[in-house]
Amino acid sequence: MNLHKKRLVLALTGCSLATGIVVSAFAANEAATTDEMPYQGLVELGFPAPQEGELVHVPPTMADLEEADIHPELKKVIRYGYDLFTNTQQLRGENVYNDMNCSSCHLGEGRQPFSAPVWAAAVTLPDFRGKNQHVNNLEERIAGCFAYSMNGTPPEYGSDEMLALSAYHQWLATGAPMYPSQPIYGRGFPAPDEPAEAPDYARGEVAYQENCAICHQEDGSGHYENGEYVFPAPWGDGSNNWGAGIVRVDTAAGFIYNNMPLGQPRSLSDQDAWDIAYYMSSQERPQDPRYTGDIVETAERFGPTFHKRSLYGQTREHDGHVLGDHDNFGEKGDIEPWNVGMPRFESLADE
Repeated sequence: MNLHKKRLVLALTGCSLATGIVVSAFAANEAATTDEMPYQGLVELGFPAPQEGELVHVPPTMADLEEADIHPELKKVIRYGYDLFTNTQQLRGENVYNDMNCSSCHLGEGRQPFSAPVWAAAVTLPDFRGKNQHVNNLEERIAGCFAYSMNGTPPEYGSDEMLALSAYHQWLATGAPMYPSQPIYGRGFPAPDEPAEAPDYARGEVAYQENCAICHQEDGSGHYENGEYVFPAPWGDGSNNWGAGIVRVDTAAGFIYNNMPLGQPRSLSDQDAWDIAYYMSSQERPQDPRYTGDIVETAERFGPTFHKRSLYGQTREHDGHVLGDHDNFGEKGDIEPWNVGMPRFESLADE
């Protein structure tokens, strides 16, 4: 076995560790809301301990679902939602037009703290969302992931697929309070501390090649093994588009720092996480579906609510390339996601 293949086998083995090393660090602690040291396993991996007053929730597992006292038909729907969440590629060419699954960003089957665990959306929505400037419910939030992170177009509201995904999110929230008043432990992709030096493209490229390329390839194209998708593309046509949340440099830094390399959370320095995020965010990807036809206009229009934290519309210093200045919408071509720009609550505008 040559060195590359050996490293690849080790990397593929690490894929299973995403739901092993980190997830088992908290899933085994079923009494996490009452123990003196909740999430002790995560603390041992370098994550912060829950602070006094934070909401700590351990989502149920699919094994728990089998034992749950709920209707068998509901169990079927939740299982289908789990299947769609972990293998969203089954909707490729209909709702998904890149190489991503929901679980590509929300690791550990959507349960993992500091990897945007999705149960939090089920207990904090409906709520106002700055990205589209109106109140969103859970289905609309999921639809946004299809339009941006999947570079696709979402299943219809109320469809079997949307209902199943919503049911899975809500199952993970079992036992968590609705609209909690306290902060949620492990929510989102919290960014590491500001680095000592401003994020740098050249340093980021070196750090990416040393820490990320083994799984995601030197050119960021991701990895397929025997025709099966294994690791997602961090940029390019197989990746999320310019409207996805993870293209924001701070969000990418948070994901990288808390979750990468796979199975080795928080092993990178703050500086490396920011540098890699800056390098990745400096690469091209499919166009933002909100594109007006003019990069300056689009960047200005959505800058205050979104792109002020990304590099969209900015010029790369080393080659003068303006990021996002193109008409490439990736595999989906001219298909427009029906949910983007859809007005809501217009009758309330004058109140």
